[in-house]
Amino acid sequence: MKLVDEIASWPKRFVDWFAPAPPERLAMLRIAIGSFAFAWVAIRFGEIVAVSKLTAGFHPIGVVRILDEPLPPGAVIAIAVATLVLLAAFVVGFAHRYLAPIAALGLLWTLTYRNSWGMPFHTENLLVLHVIALAIAPAADAWALAKPRPPPDAGYGWPIKLMVALTAATYLLAGIAKLRIAGSDWIDGDQLGNQIAIDNVRKYLLGDPTAPLATTVLEHPAALHVFCVMTIALELGAPIALVGGRIARLWALGAWGFHVGVILLMNIWFPYPTFGFAFLPLLPVERPVAWLIHRVRRREDRAGAAG
Repeated sequence: MKLVDEIASWPKRFVDWFAPAPPERLAMLRIAIGSFAFAWVAIRFGEIVAVSKLTAGFHPIGVVRILDEPLPPGAVIAIAVATLVLLAAFVVGFAHRYLAPIAALGLLWTLTYRNSWGMPFHTENLLVLHVIALAIAPAADAWALAKPRPPPDAGYGWPIKLMVALTAATYLLAGIAKLRIAGSDWIDGDQLGNQIAIDNVRKYLLGDPTAPLATTVLEHPAALHVFCVMTIALELGAPIALVGGRIARLWALGAWGFHVGVILLMNIWFPYPTFGFAFLPLLPVERPVAWLIHRVRRREDRAGAAG
């Protein structure tokens, strides 16, 4: 009966964009995802510096299409450094209302500019979209270097639901793209098998690490068929994440398992979802930190009473 009641509530939960949520949950998403964005730009800073010195191979995409030619190296590096500083302010919640949108714009520009030299890294799209969503949300009303403001009437649920929708949309579009390119033939596993074989042979010839399970799975085509069916089901079924609750968390677990499978079969990494950050909006991420803060305060209160 409990399961039936939960399923019956799905339509309302699917469209309830303004369901209440604690401000601490949105704040924890700001801290976690902002920290990932900061680390990602910092890790790729050497690439950004190297790209800034190039003169050939510039093919602007996205927002960078406003440029007819590359920026001077000093400007590229200055924007990347400013983006890092702004992302640090984003993480701690300093002047969030004013600096967070600029940080999101800096992240969008810096990563898009880098991707305008060679193959675009589409794995960064969801990270940028999540940062933009947090930048326009009241994500610094808790756990921030700012004076808390009264909660808005709409609550804190809509930015979280927006982030879930963005996550679901990326997987749904990936599933639609597979069917548009290969149709139902993609499900039989032959195309995926060819892709796994070619990718691992290329890695082997270039001296890169190959995937640990590639050979084993290629020797058992039935396993590829299962993987293809599960992949399409997860991607086309991604909107179920908007329901929330256990069904959304089960979908997130399946999507995370898909990325683990891609690593095992092709040694291709999608860091943002593989490390779980893409699925944080589906979880009560504030609870571990809130529990820890509560324990520390209780200990301090006891120590003060004893003194």
